[in-house]
Amino acid sequence: MPPSDFATVTADDLVTGEGVALDLPAASLGLRMASGLIDVLVTVATLIVLYVLLLVGASVAHDEALLGAGIVLTSVVTFLVVPTALETLTRGRSVGKLALGLRTVRDDGGPISFQHALVRALIGFVEIYAFSGAPAFFSVMLSTRGKRLGDYAAGTYVVRERVPLRLPPPPPMPPQLAAWARHTDLAALPTGTALAVRQFLGRLATLDPQSRDRVGRALLAHVAPYVAPPPPPGAPPELVLMAVVAERRERDLARLRRDDQLRGRLLAEDARQQG
Repeated sequence: MPPSDFATVTADDLVTGEGVALDLPAASLGLRMASGLIDVLVTVATLIVLYVLLLVGASVAHDEALLGAGIVLTSVVTFLVVPTALETLTRGRSVGKLALGLRTVRDDGGPISFQHALVRALIGFVEIYAFSGAPAFFSVMLSTRGKRLGDYAAGTYVVRERVPLRLPPPPPMPPQLAAWARHTDLAALPTGTALAVRQFLGRLATLDPQSRDRVGRALLAHVAPYVAPPPPPGAPPELVLMAVVAERRERDLARLRRDDQLRGRLLAEDARQQG
């Protein structure tokens, strides 16, 4: 059984290089509607201001051709240039998203580019303003990620940024394996295997004994090549995995403390030399 069989990641999870799943929940329909309403109000206000300025300028110049060209240019700037530039410069935020803690990201969770923002703005004009938002509403309502048509075309979706970070408590070191773990060589685990171990240990309480033993043995078989010497014979797989994870955490903390102490000594020595 490869790690991918039990390293299940939901559609809203992104995995870092350390095998940690970061949950970026999609924005709900209510949040999308509230954010969209704010953006529409800002857009309409911008359009009114620009039209008033345009009318004043055209009345002074007495040029109807200038007025017609200005109306087209004003519409393009309001509905296309401004939202595209805003989402590009803010890496996926509009005024409404800034107010409600939302952000547009790529389907893989990365920041959007100018191309993504442009596609969203082009299709957004049609689905939001030309059709009074009906296509966007039904699309967001039916999508598991709350995607409107512009999101489907651009390969993006909107996530909630203001989500409290909830980290499960780290697994403790099993006392019966502490001595073995302290003298064990631990190599870096592949991302899939590390994620699978973290998820397995976090879900132990929800697994039946047969599943715990089966998945634990499968995971231990993937972890064993990165651990030397092997664990004591007869040690339960889940305890061995706990010991590996706990020992890696302690060694990482110790390394960080040493680096911090070395940095402090170097800074103190540099200050003495400059003094």
